[in-house]
Order: sequence, then structure tokens, then C-alpha cells
Amino acid sequence: MSWPRIVSLGGILFILTTWESICRSLGIPDFILPRPSAIITVAVSQAAILLPHAGVTALEVLIGILISLMIAIPLSIVMFAHPSVENAIAPFLVASQAVPVFAIAPLLVVWLGYGIASKVLMAAVIIFFPITVNLLEGFKSCDQEYRVLFQLMGAGFWKTMRMLYWRWALPHFFAGLKVGVSVATIGAVIGEWVGAQQGLGYLMIQSNARLRVDMVFAAILWLSAMGLGLWVFVGSLEKRVITWK
Repeated sequence: MSWPRIVSLGGILFILTTWESICRSLGIPDFILPRPSAIITVAVSQAAILLPHAGVTALEVLIGILISLMIAIPLSIVMFAHPSVENAIAPFLVASQAVPVFAIAPLLVVWLGYGIASKVLMAAVIIFFPITVNLLEGFKSCDQEYRVLFQLMGAGFWKTMRMLYWRWALPHFFAGLKVGVSVATIGAVIGEWVGAQQGLGYLMIQSNARLRVDMVFAAILWLSAMGLGLWVFVGSLEKRVITWK
């Protein structure tokens, strides 16, 4: 195990140990701040309840990622090929992130209902921006000398895109994708908070109303594991695709 990982694990253990000690020494009740040991116990013992809700949230996130990729990749290529399109769309991209997600979540629930559609769209909105911006910047960062070389060899735009621009932008693309998948659960959970019948966000609202704070933290733990798992998966995919990195 590398030294940075040892330091990271040591820091996590220190925080959890301190948290546990404070809760025990001060006698803090679980409905205010549960101990880490109690949270882990609930996360494991209540897996039969948590798992179906986690499956719904995971489905919303995965569909949101897929939709984001289907829109972000072509849009980035179009904006790179036509700067005028970028100038026209850029303000709307920034506005989509400047508006708080809590502000649009109720509207999406009204428009799309309490089903999965509004949560998928919420996740897609959050994921879409980092992928689009990073991929576009990756295209723009391509070395000018390589561009000239491909022009001299008579390569058209799409051949240059396939052989040069796309490969050059792959590290930027995966950087944006890592950011997107790590925050993807935020959109889905906010949508579930506003209005849902399933999902970890729905479970958190219900548990909080019953003062089951340990269950709320257990759901947060499952969400964190979901985000970390997606981040690790994208990282491993990046190593397989960008073999030259």
C-alpha cells in the first residue's frame, strides 16, 4: 500500500475514532448525532431496506450519465467546429449551473411527475456541464503544429477529429466525467427530496421525519459508496482507454 493511501486511511480512522469518542463521552443521543459504529451497524443490518432504494437512485444516476454523454459529446464537437455556436450556447450552459438545483427541482417534479423522469433530468443537468466544458477545452488545447500537419496531409475535419482531436481530448473528457459521476447523486437525491416514492433521498426524508437519524446517515453512507464506486470505475476505464497516459 502506497504512503498517500496510508495517510488517507489514517486520517479517516482518526476522524471516525474522534467522532465515536465524543459521542460516547458526551452521551449524545443517536437521534441527534449517531456514533459511526451505530451508523455502520444500521447500514449493514438494514440493507434489505436500503438496497431497493439505492437501486432506484443508482438507476436514475446511470440513466442521467448516459443522457449527459449523448448530449455533451456531440454538442462539444459542434461548438468546437463552429465557435459561433459556442458563443451562442455558452451563456445557457453557465446559467444551467448558476441557477440552484433546488430552484428547478420543484418545477421538474410538476412538469414530469413524481416518477423517475424528473430525477434523471436533475442528475443529467448536473453531470452535463463538467463533461461538456472539459471536452471542449480538450479539443481547444490540441497543439497547433499537429493541426497544421493534418491539414497539410489533406485530412478533413472528421478524420482529424477521429485521429487527433478526440484522442488529444480524452484526458480532459475523463477528468470531466470523473467530476460528473462523483456529483451525479446530488441531482437525483434533490429530486427525490422534492417529490418521490422511492430512492435514498426519499428514504432520508422519511427517516428524518421519524427522528431515525442513524438511518439518514446510513443512506448517506450508501450514497457516498455509490459515488466513490462510480469514480473508481471511471478511473479504471480511463487507464484502459488512455494507455499512453
